[in-house]
Amino acid sequence: MEVALEVDGITKRYGPSRGVQDITFSVHRGEIVGLLGPNGAGKTTTLRVITGFLPASAGHVRVEGHDLWEEPQEVRRRIGYLPDNPPLYPDMTVYDYLLFMAELHEVPKRRRVSRIDEVAARLQLGDVLGRLVGRLSRGFRQRVGLAQAVLHEPPVLVCDEPTVGLDPAQIVEMRELVRSFGSEHAVLFSSHVLSEVRLLCNQIVIIHKGAVIDRGRPAELSIRQHGGASVWVLRVRGPSAEVAAALRAVAGVRSVRPEGEADGVCTVRVEAAPPEGIGRDDYADRLVDALTPGGWRLRELHLQETSLEDVFLELTASEHHESQGEPAQKEGRP
Repeated sequence: MEVALEVDGITKRYGPSRGVQDITFSVHRGEIVGLLGPNGAGKTTTLRVITGFLPASAGHVRVEGHDLWEEPQEVRRRIGYLPDNPPLYPDMTVYDYLLFMAELHEVPKRRRVSRIDEVAARLQLGDVLGRLVGRLSRGFRQRVGLAQAVLHEPPVLVCDEPTVGLDPAQIVEMRELVRSFGSEHAVLFSSHVLSEVRLLCNQIVIIHKGAVIDRGRPAELSIRQHGGASVWVLRVRGPSAEVAAALRAVAGVRSVRPEGEADGVCTVRVEAAPPEGIGRDDYADRLVDALTPGGWRLRELHLQETSLEDVFLELTASEHHESQGEPAQKEGRP
């Protein structure tokens, strides 16, 4: 897949305060990338720099090889942007608004009416084209905002928390719309909702306190957070201290943590990186074999998969990523 959007070392400062620092990632055509972070992490600032609404203090943004510094108009032509509050005019009808936006986006005059019809059909706006924007529900206003973002058929679509304020049914609908555009555009969207990112994204960029702290596919993030190790949970009939000592002797075990004992059955959490060439099933057999000399009976063993929620919470809670004396600027405020 070709790279449609390159973000290289983007930094935005507000006087002595840092908004975002050295943000780097890329988005390929046909890919959906989620910018994930808690509120105030710097997501909106990053998207505003990428779309040209804020000037960067350092770094580069390139869309299909065009640099935002050198060719701002060419970059803006290639980006569709749905901000957290869509730029809607409440006193215009939906059709007039889209016609106006088609002109701003430089859609050829002969193509504007047909293009509005195409987008309206895809986003199910046909029944509201004659209504005033200000009388639409929040869900329909978001659809109108998305419609203006894709009118000019940009290769890159940027959405800033597109489901905020929607009811559950509208959230599902908006997610499916974003997913549908992912096959033909390079889609970048921000969210603090883990379920959205997990359901929609090919790649995830986790941002915290204005900096990227990890990136990759969800499964890669889970594995990397434990340094390539896996976690097994065992319930064993036997004394927890002795069981833990026996398991620590197994090659590849990094840590063993007893997690309680009741009625003679202990629960033990084992983090281990199996030696090269040893699969997870065979390694589980080694853990069980370690119990045999003590005569302890295994009651339960399962491999604990690390969820995206676990990764996100561990990364954002880490003291390593705490601010080093520079106050983070509130997102979106100069």
